[in-house]
Order: sequence, then structure tokens, then C-alpha cells
Amino acid sequence: MSKILVADDASFMRLMIRQVLARKGYTDIFEAENGRLAVELYKLNRPSLTLLDITMPELDGLTALTEILAFDPQAKIVMCSAVAQESMVLDALSRGALDFVTKPFRPDDLLQTVNKYL
Repeated sequence: MSKILVADDASFMRLMIRQVLARKGYTDIFEAENGRLAVELYKLNRPSLTLLDITMPELDGLTALTEILAFDPQAKIVMCSAVAQESMVLDALSRGALDFVTKPFRPDDLLQTVNKYL
């Protein structure tokens, strides 16, 4: 089964994503509450897919995206963002993110995006 890294500073969001993924059989999930930890966990675990929030403490999602891709140019990263962050999403896509999911999202939308890249 694929390894998935979920990076979001909101614990309820990480829990919700974990529950949605677990219902579809994804159980090898790592969680990070900030961008710095996301980069560290990526390097340690080399997940198949990373779901990365844009706004996080210590290291924002755009910087974490850049650092992960510098470490592994083949990393599959999907950004998670609020609707008001459209310009940041476009920046993330130009930096190498594969896609984005807008928060709040429907579970089916999240799963469709995850399945698309795994």
C-alpha cells in the first residue's frame, strides 16, 4: 500500500484526511503539523504522495514544497488550500506541485485526487 504524508497545522484537518483515506484502505499515513516536520518526514519515509497545506507554522507549504522537490524532484505533492489562497496555489503549481484540493473539501474530491496520483 502507498505511503501518504499529510501536512496541515490543524489537527482536526489531519484527522479528517486520515479517516477519509483509511476508509478506502490507505493506512500507511504520516502526519506533520508544520512545514519543517513535513520536510523531515518526507526525507525519512519517502511517501508515495504528500498532501501539503499552504499556511503552516515554522515553514510554510510553499517553502516545504520547494525543499521536498529539491531533495526529490520526483516527489508527488498535492497542495491543500483555502479558496482565498488562489494566487498561492498558482505559485505552488508553478513550483512543481501536481495539483491542489480546495478546503473545505468533500471526501470524494480528496479521494479522486489521491487516486489520480497513486
